Amino acid sequence: MRVPSLTLAAAGAALLAPAALPVPAAAIAPRERPLARGQVAVAATDLLAGLGECHKISRGRYRTDDGRPATVSICDTPDAVFWKADLDIDCDGQSTPRCNPRTDPQFATMTAYQQSDGRNLNAETLPYIVVPAPSRIWNPRDQGVQGGSVAAVVYRGRVQYAVVGDTGPRDEIGEASYATARGLGIRTDPSGGGAPSGVTYIVFKNSRVDPIQDRAAATAIGERLARLLVASHIE
Repeated sequence: MRVPSLTLAAAGAALLAPAALPVPAAAIAPRERPLARGQVAVAATDLLAGLGECHKISRGRYRTDDGRPATVSICDTPDAVFWKADLDIDCDGQSTPRCNPRTDPQFATMTAYQQSDGRNLNAETLPYIVVPAPSRIWNPRDQGVQGGSVAAVVYRGRVQYAVVGDTGPRDEIGEASYATARGLGIRTDPSGGGAPSGVTYIVFKNSRVDPIQDRAAATAIGERLARLLVASHIE
């Protein structure tokens, strides 16, 4: 799904700008610790069960890669949106030992969203996901999805909390940063790594981490929202 485009990233960032959405104060906790003492992380199986069946909201489907059939729908719950796809490795942003033009032939220096210091994101250290740029298929803003929104990515019994950090092609889906893949035990090579299927992306509506690069806040907020999602399903 790697089709870098600076114009596309800039356009997606403008349309998904944080200022366009009201964000509940309870969803923003930039310095919150990942887990309080005695708390147990939400299990991947419980989180997936909490999603329930897919209530499709996209006006069509996305492809996972260029030339592949369109098979992926965006699903809606009261608290989150989710989809199931592959995971291509996004190494874009800051040049690092593992993410640079030598390791990734499609490396791009720009991400749709930037850190609080104005620098582009660091895919090697920051778990983030890529969402499609707004289109007739789906406009993420309609469900409160924006740069810095909190996500939970689930794969083979593991959960990695992340943020929305980049935008991709309007008709493709299924991409996350090097750090996200590493946290899920997925091969991280941007040229040949990733997972061909079986990855669930969950984005919590109207959530946001500020500053976007605060990993501890993303985990803390993600854990709290995941517990609420699972609890609402049980009720």
